[in-house]
Amino acid sequence: MSNPLLHADGLQDFAAIRPDHIGPAVGELLAQARAAVERAADPATPATWEHLVDALDDATEPLWRAWSAAGHLNAVVNTPELREAYNEALPQVVEFSTWVGLHEGLYRQYRRLRDSAHFNDLPPVRQRIVELGLRDFRLSGVELPPADRKRFASLHERHAEVSQKFSENVLDATDAWALYAEDEGRLAGIPADVLAAARAAAESDGKPGWKLTLQAPCYIPVMQYAESTELRAEIYRAYGTRASDTGDTRFDNSALIEELLQLRREEAALLGFDTYANRQLQTRMARSPEQVLGFLRDLAGRARRYAERDLQEVRAFARDTLGLAELQPWDLAYASERLRQARFAYSEEELKPYFPLPRVLDGLFEILEQLFGVRTRSVEAPVWHPDVQVVRVEDGDGHLIGHYYLDLYARQGKQPGAWVDLDRHRRRTRHGLQTPVVFLTCNFAPPAADRPSLLTHDDIITLFHETGHALHALLSEVDDIGASPFSSVEWDAIELPSQFMENFGWEWDVLQRLSAHIETGKPLERELFDKLQAARNFQSGLGAVRQIEFALFDMLLHQRTNETDAAEVLAILDEVRREVAVVVPPAWHRSPHSFSHIFAGGYSAGYYSYKWAEVLSADAYAAFEEAAGEHGSRLNPELGRRFRQTVLAVGGSQPAEEVFRTFRGRDPEIDALLRHSGMAEAH
Repeated sequence: MSNPLLHADGLQDFAAIRPDHIGPAVGELLAQARAAVERAADPATPATWEHLVDALDDATEPLWRAWSAAGHLNAVVNTPELREAYNEALPQVVEFSTWVGLHEGLYRQYRRLRDSAHFNDLPPVRQRIVELGLRDFRLSGVELPPADRKRFASLHERHAEVSQKFSENVLDATDAWALYAEDEGRLAGIPADVLAAARAAAESDGKPGWKLTLQAPCYIPVMQYAESTELRAEIYRAYGTRASDTGDTRFDNSALIEELLQLRREEAALLGFDTYANRQLQTRMARSPEQVLGFLRDLAGRARRYAERDLQEVRAFARDTLGLAELQPWDLAYASERLRQARFAYSEEELKPYFPLPRVLDGLFEILEQLFGVRTRSVEAPVWHPDVQVVRVEDGDGHLIGHYYLDLYARQGKQPGAWVDLDRHRRRTRHGLQTPVVFLTCNFAPPAADRPSLLTHDDIITLFHETGHALHALLSEVDDIGASPFSSVEWDAIELPSQFMENFGWEWDVLQRLSAHIETGKPLERELFDKLQAARNFQSGLGAVRQIEFALFDMLLHQRTNETDAAEVLAILDEVRREVAVVVPPAWHRSPHSFSHIFAGGYSAGYYSYKWAEVLSADAYAAFEEAAGEHGSRLNPELGRRFRQTVLAVGGSQPAEEVFRTFRGRDPEIDALLRHSGMAEAH
């Protein structure tokens, strides 16, 4: 039978892909890509764009597309067979990627191209791609002596294996834990829809009662609403000790963390950098770890007093109203939600019936059309799970722009969190325009038997955030892969479109379009919206210092030059908490062990990017606020088209600071972020 991973000219036939397709497809595509690299690296090959960059993109894109499909399936429908097939192919793919980065002949060809008269005739975007390519060669170790190159390659390959195992341990630890409760009284306060899902989960396991899990649609509402302190403490401990020495030690990530840090330190040292953080910042807007640390500590200084005020308020409420003499970490979400209800007379649960997912998506698509001039419609295509929806994106004349796959519900075997990944880049070839294909993944509560999934407002913000990432790839007008958004936008600017889009999730006219009460069909009431708005910055100080805590920990961890064991990792986190945190978890808590962003994702020495890009995104959104005035709509088509053309369309064809200046007409300012966070007077 034909292998679907070898014949993906249009949309991938995900329904036909089996684990035993991965190895043969990767093997065949790797052989083709290796041959193309050797041809391009041959000194007899002209050092031109067509013979070098285009030829390599032609040969390697099928490989990376097949591998992207395999990796995506491994993340969203993980099975033992799929995991085994993926892990068998992983070393081959990493070895190839490392081999290309260390290929002296190919590097010399790129240098020949850069030094040729032909280079001066290239458009600026292609000159930038060549310059970035040379930078990446150097960061890949191509200029190292032979023995060091060999060591660098082994470090790189091992790094990929260890990161993958870290990710698997987090998934397995999350999926392995469950609490089966038969006493309904113990579950008092938990919302009815959560209990219904928990009962269905227990029934599917052949057990009586209710099944509570660490999946977000269960864990978050239990922590917010369960009246039992003991229940909250039990599930908090299970969540906080995932993949660690204080949890189920089958999945302990301690040794993997130590090894990852050692691999990164040695890799950076081989390249001549003092620390891994210095190496990572070579591809980012921030110039140095010191600049990042100064930025974070400045923000911490502004936010901490608000966080302390937030904590004092919830402690007093917990003591005086809830009878909790000492507020424990597992009480914080519960007490905070009760305080919000008391202060603003609404709860997240009160909002959920207004936001059935089908209506939210319809409203979101309307907003994308108004802001950016794009039309969206669902289409039939082969998918990896029945829950997946495929969306076609068109321009105003109905011409195809791209596709994105929405996989929105939590389930067993699916990595937690929310993210966007790429199946295929936009690219113009000799055959015409290839349109982008994007995966958008969330972990919302699945629909019940008699009704659709109901979203919290936080879920809506998450959906808008990930939609911003998807738009970055879908609305890029860059025709070369090397300058596409996910290839070359600086990592600390990649969150600009996503965090920018979050702001629309707070607008009255937007939420009107997203809402239709599950029973009455009526949109969100103004009174309830006003309460939501009044609570927008509820505990924003606590939220800000928590993000700063993660970012400081990440940067300080990757600035170390000495070997760091698991105990020292925790000691660094304790130091950071003493500096910026106001809520400190128990000593047995192990947040680093499930910190996939920095140990299994792209955010090592880069978690600060969320706050860095938030300055950019808040300032960009301020342009819409200024244009609307005090009472006007922020859904401004003229500004939306401008944002599309000056930010989304240019992808990575220009440095991010230039992209921002083009849209805003000046450098970014922090004022909008402080205002949006309720901390403006601290400026």
